[in-house]
Amino acid sequence: MQAQQFSPFDTHLDKAQALAILRAATAGAEDGELFLERSRSESLVFDDGRVRNASYDASEGFGLRAVLGEVAGYAHSTEISEPALRRAAETARLAVGNGGGTLAPPPAGTNRRLYSDADPMADAVFSAKLDTLREIDAFARALDPRVMQVTASVSASHQEVTILRPEGGMVTDIRPMARLNVAVIVEQSGRRESGSAGGGGRFGLGGLLQRGHWESVAREALRVALVNLDAEPAPAGMMDVALGPGWPGILLHEAVGHGLEGDFNRKKSSAFAGLMGQRIAAPGVTVLDDGTLPDRRGSISVDDEGTPSARNVLIEDGILVGFMQDRQNARLMGVAPTGNGRRESHAHAPMPRMTNTYMLGGEARPEDVVAEVRDGIWAVGFGGGQVDITSGKFVFSCTEAYRVKNGVVGNPVKGATLIGDGATALRQIRAIGNDMALDPGMGNCGKAGQWVPVGVGQPTLLIGGLTVGGSAA
Repeated sequence: MQAQQFSPFDTHLDKAQALAILRAATAGAEDGELFLERSRSESLVFDDGRVRNASYDASEGFGLRAVLGEVAGYAHSTEISEPALRRAAETARLAVGNGGGTLAPPPAGTNRRLYSDADPMADAVFSAKLDTLREIDAFARALDPRVMQVTASVSASHQEVTILRPEGGMVTDIRPMARLNVAVIVEQSGRRESGSAGGGGRFGLGGLLQRGHWESVAREALRVALVNLDAEPAPAGMMDVALGPGWPGILLHEAVGHGLEGDFNRKKSSAFAGLMGQRIAAPGVTVLDDGTLPDRRGSISVDDEGTPSARNVLIEDGILVGFMQDRQNARLMGVAPTGNGRRESHAHAPMPRMTNTYMLGGEARPEDVVAEVRDGIWAVGFGGGQVDITSGKFVFSCTEAYRVKNGVVGNPVKGATLIGDGATALRQIRAIGNDMALDPGMGNCGKAGQWVPVGVGQPTLLIGGLTVGGSAA
């Protein structure tokens, strides 16, 4: 059953009174807003032949912010009521003090809709979702007798936000999300390996639950597991690395993307601080953050301050030309907001965050890029990674990689870890494929304790001189 649309000023608050409270909280401030949210989500996990977890969560609340210079006062509550709003306004007001600021111009309006407002959870009843997961389990096990365990999961969420600004403007956005994942464990001669696949985006569950879709996901998870079953210990040392298209863009996201967020550069804690207009990457390297791609996981019609998302060029032909900005950091740096002010929920203040971050393709054929590797690896799948924003140093583990010698792709390798720093890696890109692809829709980004959905992408790349940490023989 479709839930009634979230209308906080019809059910919880008097709009005129809420606006008066917000204006009192932001008097003398430079910015601020009242962010109201209702969020619902469900998750169903079928593991090793049985239901491991079935959950449904619903929450609502608000956050009120007042900003003056580098200081922001923020208060939030899960109770949407006038008394709670007044208490929050008193708290947020403490950051403004005696004021003295002039309210910044409001965000530009937009009627653009990048995704449906339909509830993705309503696409199928609970029993149908469970039956699909059972089918996935049986199908994956029947594919190969070496399959020992299957985990299939489906999740969906529906977030509704209303942003009221001190000048009286109001912005709403309804954000769906759906995802399906399959993971398998295979065993042969006492050795066990795993593989996973899946993804989704800002659309309903309907397409993800179609047999034609989930069969391909299950086959891909099994393929990765079987590749790893035959993998040899990865080599170690400084060597050339070819990266596959799509999801390997997570390395770009972490090693470069965070360093191009406005707050890190304003505070000069980024490896790229002070380099605007200078060459920071090899010629041909163009990197964008684009929140305007329809139905993509990282896309947003408007950010969590009400600014429309945009297609922002960050690096153009190797030259640093832009940062990702929220309203506060943009104002302090004397530039325009870029639609990247994001927050995990009403309980969090916004900050500059990525949306869909990707590198444009070049002219080389992918096979020619890999053929340039003299002695190294070809990495096409990644797991977890860690990055130090100040130095740009990163460590990433490969989930699927192959040994390459004299341009010939050899056996798969296990335990490969890529080590380097974003600034150096950008300069050492030697070849760019013409096969730019976006990831299948499975990215989550963490920053300062907040998590938001993101997208990544890139073409096949050749990077010279990364350190590869191998596994013990």
